[in-house]
Amino acid sequence: MTAVTTAKGDTSDTCERDLLKRVLGALLREDVVGLRSRALAVERQDGPWLRLAAADGAEALLLPIADDGFQSAYTARLPLLVRESDGEELTTCGEVLHALGALADPADRSGFDAFAEECRQTLATMRLHHRTRDEIDGYLADRYGADPADWTGLTESLAHDTLAARQDHPVYPTARGRSGLDDDQLCSYAPEFHPRFALRWIAVPRQTLIVPSGEGRLPACWPTPATLGLPALRHTHIALPVHPLTVGTPLDEALRATGLMDTAVLAERPYLDVMPTLSMRTVALVAEPTLHLKLPLGTATLGLRNRRTIKAGTLIDGAACQRLLETVITREPRFRDTVLIADETVYAHAGHECLAVLCRRWPDGLEGSAVVPLAALLSEAPGGRLLIDHLADRHYDGDPIALLDEALTLLFDWQTTLFGYGIALESHQQNVSLVLNQKPDGRPRLRLLLKDNDGPRINTARMRDALGDDAPAPSTFDDVRINGDDDGPIRDLFTTITVHLCAGAFAFGLARRGRVPLDALLTLVRDRLGEAVGRLGPGPGQPGAVLRDYVLNAPELPVKAMVTAGTLLAKERSGAADINKHYTTGPNYLQRTAAPPR
Repeated sequence: MTAVTTAKGDTSDTCERDLLKRVLGALLREDVVGLRSRALAVERQDGPWLRLAAADGAEALLLPIADDGFQSAYTARLPLLVRESDGEELTTCGEVLHALGALADPADRSGFDAFAEECRQTLATMRLHHRTRDEIDGYLADRYGADPADWTGLTESLAHDTLAARQDHPVYPTARGRSGLDDDQLCSYAPEFHPRFALRWIAVPRQTLIVPSGEGRLPACWPTPATLGLPALRHTHIALPVHPLTVGTPLDEALRATGLMDTAVLAERPYLDVMPTLSMRTVALVAEPTLHLKLPLGTATLGLRNRRTIKAGTLIDGAACQRLLETVITREPRFRDTVLIADETVYAHAGHECLAVLCRRWPDGLEGSAVVPLAALLSEAPGGRLLIDHLADRHYDGDPIALLDEALTLLFDWQTTLFGYGIALESHQQNVSLVLNQKPDGRPRLRLLLKDNDGPRINTARMRDALGDDAPAPSTFDDVRINGDDDGPIRDLFTTITVHLCAGAFAFGLARRGRVPLDALLTLVRDRLGEAVGRLGPGPGQPGAVLRDYVLNAPELPVKAMVTAGTLLAKERSGAADINKHYTTGPNYLQRTAAPPR
């Protein structure tokens, strides 16, 4: 499928309403312009509201709120934002962000304009998803079968990525948007449309391409310049893949910046058919689906500052973290057959973040398994049922909670074990997949598959105590933010990624769909986390005590402030050292008996 023909006609206004509700919920959670800290609570006939007045008192905004509990005590509800002076309801993201931007520091108002554009792009994408839903569902069912539990193997796993790509992010409200891309580009290259396309290639002087593992480890399918129609360069140049969306201005700017404009040659001949994965910038080879190529893109997702280019340092750090995880698994043999790690040690770059490639190789033996990113579990499969239900029917006698239980048991065991070694991973829903098949006796077999481990946080003192001479030196990692001398950064990362995105999000997500009472799901999360924490050292300052005090029993938990750091505020204004690890606080939903969310 190379492109999607979109249906004509109006899309339901629910797209804009749903997006605005998510946007306001995120702004409330992150206390943008003091929505949490400066607003006064007002009780009205229909429930609680917040009143936020301008500093001069000339105008006030009214926000109706409802109980939430997942990372924020409250969230927005209809009729959303109202201007007090005339009672006008602000019904678009543009109107809301203009009104809130007027209350912001003048230095920050450009960020509100940028976020309004981000919302506009996201709304256009949501409407495109709405118009093409039936066509994509039909295409997937025709190609892979009506039951997604039958989508086994690495080619079929890309269909699970397609379902996941149409899901909203648990925290970031505009995650479906990609800056600067129009509908035709999305249909041709984005995972939610399941397209197939050919890569472009550029031949660069051999001495300018850095391949730390050696050119001999590049995949066997790697073309020579002669293969690409450039025989005169076969001895002097080496080929580097380029995503078609990077060809043009982003590539030209990279060549000028590196001084390669006159010596690098873009091949006219495309080569190697690929399909996008959930990440979009990472593509799977059609003829060799065990090989993925991660390529720079000029777009941004999850915030204006979250560019999809590839810095050379992240390639170094991903390979170093992979080796560290393999060291831990060697010492913890129970994970040898249950935690699989993609090989990300082969990469190349030419000194610019738009001239790079990561060659990811999946482990062997996945052909007969369903390989499903966590992000896909609550997506609607063709026919309207949740994907987790299809998988539960096949492997867990129709009980999705049994599937979730086993996944959480393994996930928490693995991540708390890493915490004991002083390690926390940025292993969110996109970077962790479930590998599901059956054992010879017919019982389900569930494993974890991890990728993209380039952004960990490490307590170097704890790691040295645990690994001794096997601990990598801090200089092994390129990003100086990775290493620290206390548990704070790894505690925050463990909580915001493993607990919130990989556990809490599923508890609240299933409850909001009316599947299981929220209390029961949160009890499951707390119990499985408590069991995993109980296997760690319980003494003061030991890993188990840290997780018990700062996660299980803490009155509040860290929460990602992604909109603030990613788009609204410049780094010098937000103070964010890392836009993906900038936090506010929210309620600890593991510490209360929660009512079902309204």
